[in-house]
Amino acid sequence: MTHHEVFTRTDSDLRSVLEELRRREPIFHTPEFGTTVADFEKVLSPDYWEVGASGRRYSRDFILDTFRSSPPVATDSVGWQSYDHALRRLGPNAYLFTYTLRQAERLTRRATVWQSSPDGRRILYHQGTIVSANEDDTAPPREELERSFPPGWFQKKQTEEV
Repeated sequence: MTHHEVFTRTDSDLRSVLEELRRREPIFHTPEFGTTVADFEKVLSPDYWEVGASGRRYSRDFILDTFRSSPPVATDSVGWQSYDHALRRLGPNAYLFTYTLRQAERLTRRATVWQSSPDGRRILYHQGTIVSANEDDTAPPREELERSFPPGWFQKKQTEEV
């Protein structure tokens, strides 16, 4: 398996599900997902929540209230591009759908947990993460790592390991 295939691999028996979900993502921004708050209410699990690319957490109620006053844009109308789609089975009725989304200069990695039910597919969780460096399997510079942890953390760990 090549380096890139690790991130985009989908078992052959999941190809039809992958294609169905690919048409519905990015969520809230495709006609296949829905275009009205009523559509969104049907697709979002009652306990749905998400983490936005900013790191903020959003509840189902907050998202639905926001869309009541400001409907989301459609990807086709703004030129967003999604690629590197992949699907992994998490359980008998649950799937992890991942992809990369380019929104003009903004690049994010997206992950959505979908669940199959007798009423159709529903979303349990979604997360977007801003890509600061489009490099996979590359450690960030030490200075960048150190800014992400409490002061002295790396020094303590190195001392403890010795």
